[in-house]
Amino acid sequence: MPETLNLTCIVCPRGCRLTVVKDGDAVSVSGHACPRGEAYGRQEAVCPLRSLTTTVRADGGARPRLAVRSSADLPLSRLLDAMAALDGVVVRAPVRAGDVVARDILGLGVDMLATDNLEEARHE
Repeated sequence: MPETLNLTCIVCPRGCRLTVVKDGDAVSVSGHACPRGEAYGRQEAVCPLRSLTTTVRADGGARPRLAVRSSADLPLSRLLDAMAALDGVVVRAPVRAGDVVARDILGLGVDMLATDNLEEARHE
């Protein structure tokens, strides 16, 4: 039995309203104004992906937490697992934006990157 999804494309500001019909392995997308919208609809039907932005604990830094993001999108179904894996990560200051904080999260080939600089705490 075919499954129908009604989505709003988020690839560009146009925000096309997509209708995605998945029937077994066959996926059809309508309502897209460009090829990127069709690709987005297909991806959402087969394996939705999301970027992950969160924080990790910081030791010796001017702040107790450091903002991080994934270097690529992760399967939506694995986001909570990724958050749990990051729960034990503690970075040591100094850290620079773009530094890899955690490599190959969940074996998915995606790294977690610092999105800000973290300076060492000043002791006066």
